Amino acid sequence: MNLHNVEFLISAASTKDFPLKKYPEIAFAGKSNVGKSSVINRLLQRKNFARVGEKPGKTIHVNYFTVDQKCYFVDLPGYGFAKVSQAEKDRWGRLMESYFAANRIDLGVLIVDARHAPTNNDITMARWFLDSGCPFVVVANKHDKLKKSEIDPNTKTIREDLELPDNCPIIMFSAEKGTGREDLLKQILSVVES
Repeated sequence: MNLHNVEFLISAASTKDFPLKKYPEIAFAGKSNVGKSSVINRLLQRKNFARVGEKPGKTIHVNYFTVDQKCYFVDLPGYGFAKVSQAEKDRWGRLMESYFAANRIDLGVLIVDARHAPTNNDITMARWFLDSGCPFVVVANKHDKLKKSEIDPNTKTIREDLELPDNCPIIMFSAEKGTGREDLLKQILSVVES
């Protein structure tokens, strides 16, 4: 799969804007300040493909990208940290619920902060992925900020707090250094090429 052949397709504000499902959908979710856009950019080996904002909460719609005419990368709105009105947060919540209810996800990628225990919003998002029945992986970003002695305990905390089944991988990732990129790519390709 040629990761350089990527095009922005649509920014969907409601279910009627979702494109016809021609390809497998890889859905990326995470709280607003976890580096979701940076993870996508690192995966694509691009600097600014997914917009990285100074202020968290830049992704306010369900953004679709076509990757090599083989799959969609779907960038879901960030949650939990953005300084926006309650009405806007409620709109995001409804949009996310309708996206999950549409049963479109072929692989979920939940991005959490490797340095901290998952937030209540992370736990809710993991539950959405688990309840939807789609396969998903957890990407623990900012892994490069951990000491070696913190990696195993933090991984264990993430698995326990998110109540992950044993077959759900946790990928230690660094958007800055590229650690974990190949592991995440392998997970994506296993879905796209199956």
